Amino acid sequence: MRFLVPFEATRPKTRLDPVLDADERAAFARAMLRDVLDALRTAGHDPTVVATRALDEGDVPVAVDERPLSAAVNARLGESLPVGVLVADLGLVTPAAVGSLVDAGRDADVAVAPGRGGGTNGLVVSHPDFRVDFHGVSVRDHLTAARDVGATTRVVDSMRLATDVDEPADLVEVLLHGDGEAAAWLRAAGFTLDAGDGRVGIDRTA
Repeated sequence: MRFLVPFEATRPKTRLDPVLDADERAAFARAMLRDVLDALRTAGHDPTVVATRALDEGDVPVAVDERPLSAAVNARLGESLPVGVLVADLGLVTPAAVGSLVDAGRDADVAVAPGRGGGTNGLVVSHPDFRVDFHGVSVRDHLTAARDVGATTRVVDSMRLATDVDEPADLVEVLLHGDGEAAAWLRAAGFTLDAGDGRVGIDRTA
């Protein structure tokens, strides 16, 4: 299946500024992107990165599009169906998690993988009239938009697809459960888990 992987390449992961400088944020974002691309290819799919500026991801095609995320994705939805969309900051993604999204897309016109906090981290779209809108509480809006065009829906309950990395606290999940390039990058950068006396956090030794 064709998959679109939107990627903010210009100023990635700005909300990680408290723990990573600009160069580190760029490197970590690319590590998560490569984890997503590896999971998609291992699962047998054909990803295209839709990036805000040119970048080299080896044999993976990169389409440069400086428009906002929703416009950039919608411009490419109708090229062929079905089509998948998977965000680039899934530090826990695996081929099996991708498979759960694709399987749901076989049973419905629009399959939706919610992110924590009301976002949308993955879609598989088969209905020609469906369009994305990633602003606000997008998981709710996507389900409504699907029903408005007469599309059937399925929601994918997956911890690995739901865990996108935006805030410093999200790094805990990558260190706990990740085994890809993003987790390895954090460990090489000196990040460790801090159990403390309450909720697990992160510490940095280098």
